[in-house]
This record gives sequence, structure tokens and C-alpha cells, in this order.
Amino acid sequence: MEDREATTRPHVTLSMIVRNEEHRYLRQALETHRPWIDRAVIIDDGSTDHTVALCQEMLEGIPLTLIVNPASLFADEVSLRKQQWETTVATGPEWILNLDADEILTTDFGAVRNQLLGGTEDAIYFRLFDMWSDTHYREDQYWQAHAYYRPFLVRYRPEWTYEWKETPQHCGRFPLTIQHFAYGCHSPRVKHYGWARAEDRIRKYERYQELDPDARYGWKEQYESILDAEPRLLQWSE
Repeated sequence: MEDREATTRPHVTLSMIVRNEEHRYLRQALETHRPWIDRAVIIDDGSTDHTVALCQEMLEGIPLTLIVNPASLFADEVSLRKQQWETTVATGPEWILNLDADEILTTDFGAVRNQLLGGTEDAIYFRLFDMWSDTHYREDQYWQAHAYYRPFLVRYRPEWTYEWKETPQHCGRFPLTIQHFAYGCHSPRVKHYGWARAEDRIRKYERYQELDPDARYGWKEQYESILDAEPRLLQWSE
């Protein structure tokens, strides 16, 4: 029964960029997403820890394309995202699930996976919650990503020509072209743990100060708010 379902269900390729994720959320992310995917494409962006080995361990038995960049390309994020996209589409995907290593889909996705991907929509949108701890997410004037739906799953259409937002930061995880796809907004959510630890917030703040000091590609007030001592937090509910 399980083998028959695996051969008939819509085919999903997980596409992910990783860097020094060994002691962060990668193990939990891959363990959560593994039952829903049929292939994985991982770009390791210059890790200096055992991230690559962790990917191989957690994805054993699943076809894996793993590219290791000798040095990080994140200072030019659009080039890195293009590399991720081009490597992924070279595998001939049906559906592309694009998640970062610190983003975890809620488990209710498993119950609706085949129904969502078997319809007429070419892009599936979810809400993303910026977790400020394991149990709380942030909501204030600077942090309200969860108020909007954004694409995480797209059906690859090889007949389309894909164009990108050509900025070195905040270029988007998918090409701009997918904005023209038929889409739907759905109830599974994405928990983003990139801000959940104080040391991660400090590291990200310092990185934005280095890569985008004038906030040409982001929002200066939001950058500054990263280190707020008492942000407004709301309890996460499953």
C-alpha cells in the first residue's frame, strides 16, 4: 500500500540552502519533512561543521543532489538562489518545496499534501511565523510576516522563462515569475526558527549591518528592532 502511494502521489523535491546547521534546526527540519518528499536538492554554502554529513544521514534512502560551495555566496544572495533554482530544476522536478534549514512546516501538511498538489494551482502559499523562542512568535509593527501568505511550493513549468529580483539581499526564494502562477492560500504554517535564540539574533543583526548597512534592500527600523529587549510575543498554538 505504501509503495503504491509513493508511486502515484504528486512528486515533491525539497530544495534547501544550508550553512553551518549542525547544531541548529536542520535535523528537526529534515526529520519532519522527510515523509512528504521524494527527492532533495541541497546547496551547502561553505559550511565548516558537519552539516553535509548530517544531510546525508537524515536523507539516506532518498535521492539526493548535494552541491558543496567551497566558500559562502550569501553576500550575493541572488546568485546563491539562482544556483539553488538551477540545480533543482535540472533534476526535472514536478513540485518544488523550497524551505530554509530553520523553517519547519506544521505536521498538518501531511494530511492535505496530496489533495493540495493534485489540484489546478501551480503555487501553494502558507503563512510564516517568526519564532522568538520554541513557544512564542513575535508580532508588532516590525514583525508581522504571519499576516501574509507567501509561496513555499511551486509546480515547475519548464515552458516558462524565469526572471529574478536582481538584488544582492532579500531577492526572494523563488523567481519573480511565479507571481503569475495560479495559486492558493492554505492552512499549514511554517515555523521560522531563525530568530529563536539570542545568539542567532545577534549574529543576524551583525550580518545585516555588514551586508546592508544603509538598508538599501531591507527595512532599517526592522533591522534595529532585532535586538529589542522586550518585544511583543504571542504564544504559539498548534
